[in-house]
Amino acid sequence: MTVPSALTNTHPTTAGGGVLPHEWLMDRLSLYLRRAPESIDPGVPLAEYGMDSVAALSLCGDLEDEFGLEVEPTLLWDHPTVTALVRHLEQVLPAIPPAAGAGALSAALAPARDQR
Repeated sequence: MTVPSALTNTHPTTAGGGVLPHEWLMDRLSLYLRRAPESIDPGVPLAEYGMDSVAALSLCGDLEDEFGLEVEPTLLWDHPTVTALVRHLEQVLPAIPPAAGAGALSAALAPARDQR
């Protein structure tokens, strides 16, 4: 499976300027699941929409590339719904000002990586 490229290097932000994973995640999931983002119920396990191991690993790679995270390959099995996954991402993603760019994001995530 090839990685969808329609949304690379876009960091949606909250009103407070922090990275907002929900919209990015829904858009990315819609590409992998081949359905409109609004048709994905956040409480339904992604496997019920056809998320397979190849797409799950690809999404993990996207999260690593997009947000500079180190992601376990079991992430989508540990957090099987959009709601659970977003909660997890909100805990591991720092608040980054939108103008700061990828360098600031990587620097802000460095302490989180060092704690592992």
